[in-house]
Amino acid sequence: MSEVKIFSGENSRDLAEKIAKRYGKKLGDLTLSRFSDGEMSPSFDESIRGCTVFLIQSTNPPSDNLLELCLLIDAAKRASAYKVCAVIPYFGYARQDRKDRPRVSIAAKLIANMLSSAGADRIMACDLHAGQIQGFFDLPLDHLNGSAIFVPYLERLNLKDMIFAAPDVGGVARARAYAKHFEVEMVVCDKHRKRANEVASMQVIGDVEGKDVVLVDDLVDTAGTLCKAAELLKEKGAKSVRAITTHGVLSGKAYENIENSMLEELVITDTIPLKRTSEKIKVLTVAELFAKAIHAVTGNTSISALFI
Repeated sequence: MSEVKIFSGENSRDLAEKIAKRYGKKLGDLTLSRFSDGEMSPSFDESIRGCTVFLIQSTNPPSDNLLELCLLIDAAKRASAYKVCAVIPYFGYARQDRKDRPRVSIAAKLIANMLSSAGADRIMACDLHAGQIQGFFDLPLDHLNGSAIFVPYLERLNLKDMIFAAPDVGGVARARAYAKHFEVEMVVCDKHRKRANEVASMQVIGDVEGKDVVLVDDLVDTAGTLCKAAELLKEKGAKSVRAITTHGVLSGKAYENIENSMLEELVITDTIPLKRTSEKIKVLTVAELFAKAIHAVTGNTSISALFI
């Protein structure tokens, strides 16, 4: 079996160090040089010939981080790595997975093509915005699920009147999976958008009177949807409202929106580094989940045990 080496892109070094430590390896050394105009030139500072290389990089913000990942993949292939696996805890551009209006790009498919063309042999990601993105790749993709992180946390909270809520119709399947696991009910917040990141109207489908509501989503960007949903759920009689979301994009006025919202807490993971701290934001790590997945891949064993 080839030697395993783990490297990190510039944006995900903290998470990569945690993953490598839990896997039992020291994070590999590489250098990212930049020309004065911003052009990147990554290089590996140790031999990777014949090795199975895992490159850890979330693509947020997307432009530089995605290009850096592609350059690292290309450099690894040209350095005669045996296999190259791109570990992408947060897969950017996943929200653009279809043509929902005329004359737009299907960006998620384009990114899949870019990673394949760069030379990736395998992709590992967590909670893609849309599951069908797995079909955009003609190579193995390990799609990990954040429920392995959130379910134990929710069990420790021991909420007596728990109920799950989808912040929009697209998140119904995700919320239903949690409701089924905990054997409780779920509701849906049906929203209408004027444009991206702006909610025009919202209504609750279901009864939340006296309930401890847990909103479930894959990512939180400006937090407009979650905060509006929390406010509406409280108006409908919810006892408490909290949210669990895997990816904390948290752009624009997200922090202010969360701190001024009716949310008890927002629980996210460290797939994306936090820009600042907040008393209402709790961060759980996905390091153990990815380390176990890497062990399974390198040991040719099933990753089914990682799913709840």
